[in-house]
Amino acid sequence: QVQLVESGGGLVQAGGSLRLSCAASGRTFSRYAMGWFRQAPGKEREFVAAITINGNTYYANSVKGRFTISRDNANNTVVLQMNSLKPEDTAVYYCATSRIVTTTPTGYDYWDQGTQVTVSS
Repeated sequence: QVQLVESGGGLVQAGGSLRLSCAASGRTFSRYAMGWFRQAPGKEREFVAAITINGNTYYANSVKGRFTISRDNANNTVVLQMNSLKPEDTAVYYCATSRIVTTTPTGYDYWDQGTQVTVSS
């Protein structure tokens, strides 16, 4: 049984930083791509960032230059460092795992429970 447990998130003022961490268990972590998505109220779930098994990274244009995704295969963890946060970054953030890297949510087979990120103006 694959489990993804997310930590971090919370409330921050615009311009601030937050760090999301996602710990995986139940599969060989290093063999799978990892992704971060977010969903704001009334909107569809959208791609934020992804990282391949080799450490290649992909970002949505809206977060490029502000967010950084990284992985620690020794500790089965993926991290999303979010800097220069904006009110429009407010959403529930999810981490997910996939056999191949993709920007579409349907390409991911396991998801965590999500965590709220709120950026105040």
